[in-house]
Amino acid sequence: MSTQTESAHGTESPPGNWRAGTLAGIAGGIAMGVLVIAMNPPTIAVAIPSLYGLAPPPNPGVGMVVHVSHGAVLGVAFAGIAGAVGLDSDAKVVGLGVGWGVVTWAVLAALVMPVWLSAVGSPASPPLPNFAAPSLLWHVVYGLVLGGVYVAIDDAV
Repeated sequence: MSTQTESAHGTESPPGNWRAGTLAGIAGGIAMGVLVIAMNPPTIAVAIPSLYGLAPPPNPGVGMVVHVSHGAVLGVAFAGIAGAVGLDSDAKVVGLGVGWGVVTWAVLAALVMPVWLSAVGSPASPPLPNFAAPSLLWHVVYGLVLGGVYVAIDDAV
């Protein structure tokens, strides 16, 4: 004779659509990466891969893969924030994306990245802090594409 025991476990999902956040983060990372390559190729070719010891020599392909991977992870974080704050319009979600781009610029690009690159001895180590205007533009584009794509695919994935 066998006995089955069933137990109830909470299966509550975190707020936001992590799938949409991942895909939107990838799209934003690609858009930003293309802009970075057009404006300052060493950022993608040397600085980004240097974070993980993958450059020098310059390697824009590896840099782009690393950069887009960061975009995907940050897209998941964005999805969690978007879900938690419960915005009531697509425009507000896109606006949150732009704000998220500014936050990632101010914290990650301007503060964390210079420290990290210095710690690993990268030849591409910028000054600390590195509040560079082109980098702000790149991160705003990331956030704009992130928010727009998130809105467009949120219900589909």
